[in-house]
Amino acid sequence: MGITDRKLRQKEEVRASILDTAWELVVTEGWQSFSIRKIADAIEYSVPVIYSHFENKDAILLEFNKKGFQLLTETLAAAKAGESNPADEIRAMGRAYWNFAFANKEYYQLMFGLGIPTCETASKIPAMQDFNKVVTGSIVAMVPEGKSLPFDPFLKYQSFWSMLHGLVSINMSSLTNMAGNDPEHGHPGLPQQVLEDVLCSFIRGIQMAWQPSEQT
Repeated sequence: MGITDRKLRQKEEVRASILDTAWELVVTEGWQSFSIRKIADAIEYSVPVIYSHFENKDAILLEFNKKGFQLLTETLAAAKAGESNPADEIRAMGRAYWNFAFANKEYYQLMFGLGIPTCETASKIPAMQDFNKVVTGSIVAMVPEGKSLPFDPFLKYQSFWSMLHGLVSINMSSLTNMAGNDPEHGHPGLPQQVLEDVLCSFIRGIQMAWQPSEQT
């Protein structure tokens, strides 16, 4: 291995080590404690070394955002692959999205800290385009072959994403989870029941969009 290749490998190793250490801090102390200084102290590097690999804290956060959306997209794609029709694909993706959010709270809180990311943010995260394609593909596939598309696929995609994110955000509160799952309140498993109800309504709305055209 030449000197140039060795230096490149060492640089990549240091970069990976910085990200690993930063993530450990997030998991143990939360996003509110995240800082370049803490990363440097934990990894026993100087602050300038951190800045030689990442321009600022936001650059590190962007890397985690990319990873989060990659994992989310892979999760939805795997859930979708196990189904045989578009409606069941949408249900499976909705459930997978819900499960991902609560199994990966640190990622989810970063990815959606200010709500659903804007188009500007999406341009920096290629996996968001893949996420769009995975979801939109099933939505469009619900329209029977030969029928004209009676809705804007991007609008439906945004609606699907918004309703799931809204439900997750509401239920990420420990107080809400306790109230929703406490049998004494008379609604055991309420959050999951709401999720299923919303998914059914979303699917029914797509089906109703093209069915009337068959009767004309």
